[in-house]
Amino acid sequence: MTATTVRQGATRMAPEALMAAWLEQQLPPEAADWLLSQRARLRAGVSERDFNLAVSLAPRRLGKADLALGPDDLAAADRARRGWDPRGWTVDQAGRLVLLLADGAGGPAFAARLRGLLQTADLSETIAFLRGLPLYHDPGLHLMRAREGVRSAVRPVFEAVAHANPYPAEMFDEAGWNQLVLKALFIETTLAPIQGLDRRANPALARMLSDYAHERWAAGRSVSPELWRCVGPFADAAAREDLARLLSTGNEAERAAARAALDTAPARAA
Repeated sequence: MTATTVRQGATRMAPEALMAAWLEQQLPPEAADWLLSQRARLRAGVSERDFNLAVSLAPRRLGKADLALGPDDLAAADRARRGWDPRGWTVDQAGRLVLLLADGAGGPAFAARLRGLLQTADLSETIAFLRGLPLYHDPGLHLMRAREGVRSAVRPVFEAVAHANPYPAEMFDEAGWNQLVLKALFIETTLAPIQGLDRRANPALARMLSDYAHERWAAGRSVSPELWRCVGPFADAAAREDLARLLSTGNEAERAAARAALDTAPARAA
């Protein structure tokens, strides 16, 4: 069973309320009761110690099953927050975000709380809090947390920010965005789940990626075919030579990527 039955006929809901509804539908009654009671307590105001205790107990109380979502739930998520994609989340991660968002607070106090949580978080907690970036008030206050996630050497932490997350495309400047895309290739994760990849492509990124491809080739290493997706719209003469090389000597995936890149290149040059 998914949480779809909760969403039928519903209009736009706040992300926190939507997650609580999903969890109430999916969790056993005892676990759901615990979450909703903690949510009510946090809304009324509790000490920081009690807040931290509730957040830390979420996996034990809720379990770590995948959050079961159907098409209606995903559509409701996008209505609640454009670009929000909770596929791949677990119930404890969603539960932690329900608790974090329960009091509806924002501003510097919330930013300080989030910073403190991330300083002591384990891997699952870190992933949950970074996946929640698009749901927080005052998004500009959390830019440093997002950048720290992108700099992480832990691939799931990087992906929590970079994949299926509208925050980077909306908030990163060009330099930060370009580093995110290059880092994704460097750690050998896929580019496809990066929201805004085509919209945020730019000439500086195209040059960086072309240089990166030449460094890989010089070292006798392969290059992800996805790289050329960000190069095509700004392909200069040197990049077009690279694409021509792929068309003549590349494997099937590389040839397909080269053709797709040339389709987006300036018409006369291509």
